[in-house]
Amino acid sequence: QVQLMESGGDLVQAGGSLRLSCVASRSISNFNVMDWHRQAPGREREFVARMRRDGSVDYTTSVKGRFAMSRDITQNTVYLQMNSLEPQDTAAYYCRTVDGGVVVWGPGTQVTVST
Repeated sequence: QVQLMESGGDLVQAGGSLRLSCVASRSISNFNVMDWHRQAPGREREFVARMRRDGSVDYTTSVKGRFAMSRDITQNTVYLQMNSLEPQDTAAYYCRTVDGGVVVWGPGTQVTVST
């Protein structure tokens, strides 16, 4: 199975920006989808953004216009650019894909937004 590794999480003030990265252990060009999800303390993991193989992207409503997902196929990497961060964006952020019918998650990276 492919392995995923997120990075880029940090402590940032409200209104700030961060860019998360998710590096895959092999080419991402054949995956039908790559997602970002997040999980805040005491809450269920929730969907944030999805990029399909054709490059199209969907976002959850709460991040539309603030977050942007992109990829660099040559680097086996997807990114999540997060702007205008709000305290409610505080969560562990996870990269996810499906490899041969198996759902694969990265270990996550922590984003903390202070007031």
